Amino acid sequence: MKGLIVTADDFGAALPVNDAVERAHREGVLTSASLMVSAPAAADAVARAKTMPKLGVGLHLVLTEGRPVLPRRAIPSLTDEDGAFRNDMVCMSFEMVLSADIRSQLADEIEAQFKAFAATGLKLDHVDAHKHFHLHPVIAGLVFEIGRKYGMNAMRVPCEPAEVLRRIEPGAGGGIIERLWGRQLGRRAAAHGVWSPQWMFGLCWSGAMTAKRLAGLVANLPEGVSEIYLHPATGPYPGSTPGYRYSEELDALVSREVIDIIEKNKIRHGRFGDFALNAHDAKVESVTP
Repeated sequence: MKGLIVTADDFGAALPVNDAVERAHREGVLTSASLMVSAPAAADAVARAKTMPKLGVGLHLVLTEGRPVLPRRAIPSLTDEDGAFRNDMVCMSFEMVLSADIRSQLADEIEAQFKAFAATGLKLDHVDAHKHFHLHPVIAGLVFEIGRKYGMNAMRVPCEPAEVLRRIEPGAGGGIIERLWGRQLGRRAAAHGVWSPQWMFGLCWSGAMTAKRLAGLVANLPEGVSEIYLHPATGPYPGSTPGYRYSEELDALVSREVIDIIEKNKIRHGRFGDFALNAHDAKVESVTP
């Protein structure tokens, strides 16, 4: 069986993102979106999501390059003078291992984001993190501990099989760090009874998932359930990443070729929750790329 989840990250970041998510779900192949609960257009994203009951909305935890839910005085070690999250992920990664105070602040902010999501009234479809920061063992541990209180039962595991990419573009490959830490995260998720897709795509072509690449991935999906994530938007917006081909990613999501491949190959196409519902009837599998 081949299953497919197609996710849009950064839901709520800006109106151009929300516009793209809505169009890609209503007209294209998008099945899930990951919500930034403290982002500028989060309220608009929630309002739209409530008109799209078949869109699986998950929590996109933001712990870097964004704004926290809590005020700076509550998490001073995680934020800069303007109250935004620090962007030095490497330094933060070491500090959270060495400092119990930073781990406590992380726990408070992670819980605040879960609470903010719960307050939207939306069903929690899945959890992932901006810049895949939940690959860090400390953050992952806190997410498993806190998430279970809020009904978390599905998670993205960022671990991309390079051999599939190379069928589409020879020479393409996934990141070594993500593969190593992704395998560990997959094992931990399984141990906590949290379902995750066996395969994930989007790392190598982040911000450049064209219609050709998306069609190639869908045509070459391995057996099992795969997630493909993108960053669609109708165009650049304040805080967007320079060089990202946002509108091309939106075009990919509504591509007739991609839709036809899914239909022709009878690929089971849905949200995280659609697949996680059956997890209790089968062994929860860890990622084994």
